[in-house]
Amino acid sequence: MICKDVAPPGRRLCCYYCAYGQLAPKKYLTLPLGEIRPMGWLSDQLDVQSNGMAGHLHEFYNYVKDSDWIGGSSAYSSLEEAGSYWFNAMVPHGILTDHAEIKAKTSEFLDYVLTHQESTGWLGPEANNNRTRYLWGRYPFFFGAIQMVEYDPSLTDRVVQAMHKFVPLANQMLRDGQGLEIWTNTRWEDFVMSLQWLYDYHPNGNEDLLLDTMVRLKWSGVPWEDVFKKENFPTGPVENLENPTGYVLSWHGVNMAEGMKALPATYRFTHNQTDLDRASSGWDLVFQYHGRPSGIYGADEYLAGKEATRGTELCTVVEAMFSGSYLYQIIGDTKFLDQVERIAYNALPGTLTGDMWARQYDQQQNQIASKNMTPNPFAVNSGYSNVFGLEPYYPCCTVNHPQGWPKFVTNAFVTDTAKSILVQTYLGPLNATTTLSDDNAVTIQADTLYPFGDTISYVVSAAKQFTFSIRIPSWVVNATVTTSGGSSSVTAVQGLYTRTIPAGSTSFTLTLPAQVTIENRLHGSVAVHRGPLNYALDITYTKNIIKNNTLEPRAADYEFDATSDWNYAIDPSTVEFSNDPPTDGVLPSPIFDEGQPPVTISVMACKVNWTLAGDTFVAVPPTNPACLEDPQRVVLSPYGATKLRISEFPVFSSA
Repeated sequence: MICKDVAPPGRRLCCYYCAYGQLAPKKYLTLPLGEIRPMGWLSDQLDVQSNGMAGHLHEFYNYVKDSDWIGGSSAYSSLEEAGSYWFNAMVPHGILTDHAEIKAKTSEFLDYVLTHQESTGWLGPEANNNRTRYLWGRYPFFFGAIQMVEYDPSLTDRVVQAMHKFVPLANQMLRDGQGLEIWTNTRWEDFVMSLQWLYDYHPNGNEDLLLDTMVRLKWSGVPWEDVFKKENFPTGPVENLENPTGYVLSWHGVNMAEGMKALPATYRFTHNQTDLDRASSGWDLVFQYHGRPSGIYGADEYLAGKEATRGTELCTVVEAMFSGSYLYQIIGDTKFLDQVERIAYNALPGTLTGDMWARQYDQQQNQIASKNMTPNPFAVNSGYSNVFGLEPYYPCCTVNHPQGWPKFVTNAFVTDTAKSILVQTYLGPLNATTTLSDDNAVTIQADTLYPFGDTISYVVSAAKQFTFSIRIPSWVVNATVTTSGGSSSVTAVQGLYTRTIPAGSTSFTLTLPAQVTIENRLHGSVAVHRGPLNYALDITYTKNIIKNNTLEPRAADYEFDATSDWNYAIDPSTVEFSNDPPTDGVLPSPIFDEGQPPVTISVMACKVNWTLAGDTFVAVPPTNPACLEDPQRVVLSPYGATKLRISEFPVFSSA
């Protein structure tokens, strides 16, 4: 065990800290980039992203095309995250879609940064000039570079040498209290994870320095173990609260999404079970007090509680997905995977237009318009953050959001540390080709319409016998497995169904039924779910351009005005699920658009007196409202396919 005083300059608190001389292993290991591929509708979704805003940013968007990371002059802040955000997202996107132009652009980006590394070790736009240097912008770059090494091992020496050259400089900066500011102070865990990759696979004899740097990073900023203490955690909107930790930005939505990785990362060098316990209970607190039916939590810049018109930033969505995947890899609790799957299949597509050419900064659960709100329900963000467009309110989500779908795919299978067990974490149409221990070449093809269908057909080939585990979500009821020998019930242990796969080819089908469930929300309102999908009333709308983009006409900003009624209460006892699967087995693309999903839920509803709280947003759902007209049956659609919606409904009885 190594113990030392790592107090940064000016820090009065005692920071005498102990760490074990080696890292604790992760519970599960990710597969190298490229070994997991999307199929079916999920592959189509990544193609939509290629053909949408994300796939064209390098052609017209200054913060990418003219990024100062590659010798240009564009950046939106001194944090220098624009270029590295884009790089981190588009590396896996380019590989999974085999998009030649995007792969070339990310390769050029990597080559430029490495070629222009300063003699001191510094990487990035501030190299060889006198600009202010903050550490944070490097962290997404490291994530992207690590992914490129996973896919192309020929890059290993260049990337590893550059990172090892950077570490001594970063270590000294931490000792001197340099390179830090309030945002860097919350996101230190991302650098710790990159250093742990070096330690695990390419330590090059620098284990002590790597470990020392990890410890210093932990003490450089937000003590997440204090943020996630129950007595410190906010149980509602925070705009009128004082943060008891003193770290105001720890209640920032994106910072919290990233900070969820901090304690699992520190556990690896502390070996302290309380780090994992606090991370797990902290995750629960976030969703208990701020959770949304769409899977994500409310944070229209800062934690926003549960009101249906408060917002959630798109960056929060994709960062929470990535953190949930990492939490499972360290802790092994499938609750993290269930939550991420809900986010991926609801909140992520729900804040992007179907063609993915426009995104919001803040989405709402009850969203009756998408306009420049005056007034607006958000505590910090402007009303424009609700608009669909290229960069409404702030540019970060434009360059950061494309990581969502690719990293969902790349984290969909993991192995145990012995590489004898393969685990499918996320359900969807996927293919995994990898080599397990003892040179066991394995390929798994999962053919499914999930979450728009309940069956997954597997074809597995293996050179040798191995163990295959598949996550059975908590919402599944009476799962069965069918083989050539018949059907039988599925038993899941700690959320996993496990079977031994013999050498050769094996086929089986999982059926994963789910019931319609009703979630109680604020003001006596309810939300409707089936499986991972949240269902909402899809409000039709007119679409008008409010801001043109002269460089790329498709990247305009729009306002959406409702053209259909939305002021309905529902009778939850009357829900009926319907599935009309395509006869050819192929879902339309884009699937997350009006009328496209084959699954719906109908329910008895009546119009009620439900007022507006502003010109463009709705008041809280009325409690025990009276019907204004005779009840009728209305149809609810998957949340992700709706752009204007009601998904938290007042309740009435049609009996």
